[in-house]
Amino acid sequence: MPYRIEPGRDLANEVRAVATGQFEDAIEALEKRPEGLHEAIHEARKKFKRLRNLYRLIGSSAKTFRRSENQRLRDCARTLSRVRDATALIETVAHLSAHAITDDEAQTLATVREVLERRRDEIAATETDLEGKVAAVIAECRKGIDTLGKLKLPSKQGHGGQLLAKGWRQGLERAREALEACKGDGHGEAYHDLRKAAQAYWMNLSLMQPLWPSAFAAKRDAAKRLVDLLGHEHDLTILAGLFDEEAEIFGDGQGQSFLLAIIIRHQQELRRQALTLAGKVFADHPRREAQIIACLWAEAKAAGRDGRN
Repeated sequence: MPYRIEPGRDLANEVRAVATGQFEDAIEALEKRPEGLHEAIHEARKKFKRLRNLYRLIGSSAKTFRRSENQRLRDCARTLSRVRDATALIETVAHLSAHAITDDEAQTLATVREVLERRRDEIAATETDLEGKVAAVIAECRKGIDTLGKLKLPSKQGHGGQLLAKGWRQGLERAREALEACKGDGHGEAYHDLRKAAQAYWMNLSLMQPLWPSAFAAKRDAAKRLVDLLGHEHDLTILAGLFDEEAEIFGDGQGQSFLLAIIIRHQQELRRQALTLAGKVFADHPRREAQIIACLWAEAKAAGRDGRN
């Protein structure tokens, strides 16, 4: 089941189908592990993010359901987070290596990568019950599928479109608030909020692409570029945080200075690019975009079509 809501169909049934597909994909990844356990965990956590976003979009009409299921998904992601988060730091350093401007910086990053690989392996060694944790998460996914039978959404003419429009507008309002915060003091938490809002927008554009395939595909591509920029920026914030917490693992003063200089320089450049792109991605007024969603949904329902071209 693709991550798509088909217009012209019953909204509750569509949400249940999409959510079931995401849960089933997470279960399959954790059980089959074609690229290894840690990559399977990464894939499952991406499905949990999509599920949380789906529930957020329709959450104003299913508050109790969303609250309980959001907690389930958050707990599942946290259960599987330690080794994956340690691996993400290694990927961050690998990305930074492409931006080293001196041999000293390149050597520093190579050394840091080795340090972080050892750290990841040590963390993995302490995960004595990882298989048990995976089994518990799979069980929670199956419970999540069963719980979808309790989901109730409005079925009257026009109500589904209004519900989606409301969730769409709220997401864009959060994005605009985060963007303004980034332009102001520009602290790391503001960029993290902008990243989450951009991720939500990108996923919503995927969910609703059948409403207007060509326009939403273009908007989704721009949103994905923004998500990638802000994702790298956030990774650097986490790496800098580890530097504060475990500075001793990063070697002597000179090596630490090189690392900090690289982090700060690249983070500033990423933020500059992200702010420019975010201004374009979120240029349209949230209420206007929401009205478009409602109109397109109503048109699809009236025409009795399913949104496919």
